[in-house]
Amino acid sequence: MEIIVFLKKFNLMLQQASLYGFVRTILIIVLVWYGIKILTRLFAPFLMRYMSNKVKQKFEGQFGQQQQRQQSQQKEGETVIDKIPNKDTSSNSKVGEYIDFEDVD
Repeated sequence: MEIIVFLKKFNLMLQQASLYGFVRTILIIVLVWYGIKILTRLFAPFLMRYMSNKVKQKFEGQFGQQQQRQQSQQKEGETVIDKIPNKDTSSNSKVGEYIDFEDVD
């Protein structure tokens, strides 16, 4: 019997909303919002600096590895050709003859 009375009171509390509860909820939401904005302004520069340092270290590590590979592969004074041109490039003689011309005013 007590459970039924409790459930009826609980249902009645759910149906009635007070102005005080509504204002308190809105006030909490606003305070949390402004708190997050303030904390973001305080900690964003530190977070950005940390992230940029991590990216910088990653790029320096990759560049250092590439430099070490290139130095270990070639000896001092040795000429290195990075790209060999294709030998398949041939001109088409059927295109026609080139005629040099001058503009006449």
